Amino acid sequence: MTALLFPGQGSHAAGMEERWRDGEVIRRGIELLGHDPFARLEEGTRFQQPALFLCGLAALEAEPGLDAPAAAAGHSLGEYAALTAAGAIDFDDALRIVALRGDAMARAGEAAPGGMLALLGAENGDAGELANRHRLTIANDNAPGQLVLSGPLPAIEAAEQDAGSRRLRARRLDVSGAFHSGLMAPAAEELACALDQVEVRPPRFPVYSNGTAAPFQDVRAELAANLLRTVRWRETLLALRARGVGRFVTLGPDKVLNGLVKRTLGVAA
Repeated sequence: MTALLFPGQGSHAAGMEERWRDGEVIRRGIELLGHDPFARLEEGTRFQQPALFLCGLAALEAEPGLDAPAAAAGHSLGEYAALTAAGAIDFDDALRIVALRGDAMARAGEAAPGGMLALLGAENGDAGELANRHRLTIANDNAPGQLVLSGPLPAIEAAEQDAGSRRLRARRLDVSGAFHSGLMAPAAEELACALDQVEVRPPRFPVYSNGTAAPFQDVRAELAANLLRTVRWRETLLALRARGVGRFVTLGPDKVLNGLVKRTLGVAA
């Protein structure tokens, strides 16, 4: 069985859309947005999120043989492409929500400056101890030995120094805020209000939620809540394998998720 995987923010790169530029997804997306987000990637979250959403669905459009997967999942932002691919949310509605989400997250980051710190090779206990000591959130549990902390900038800086003294590899992420932490609460509230106006239908195949590592039950509530909750990507991959999935196909411009599949499950994606 096959599962479709859609990457999240951080997977962007200049020119990432070129192979799909002539497709209907990119054309329609630019028309709906009223601007070309691919030309403004350097301006940050507001443009990176809709651009990545469009790339994920453009990649799917170019692979018609993937129209009947066993399941799908998306890493943070990628959940919106996964739900759209499954027919749970219309493309137009999803793009509008993604654009609003990116703008709301950028504004939350401007109001309460924060950051994210990747811990490479660290165990869950190490990450938990650092998070507790510096009052940070574990934002991402991506794979064994790959966790990310999130929170206010002074705490991130202190945790980075602390990690160094413990001989843990730490790398600051190039993001505009403390994603998947309490500092995103204003964005989550705004997102919840916007989602209340969106029609949600039963998906054609199960789409796994980052917040529960299980198929979405209440799409609107879970999407809003997931902006504040840990991305449980490792657990999501394990749950997909337990469902019987043996083939994972990443749809988008970056194949980082392939590495997380191999690290977590020991299989190539």
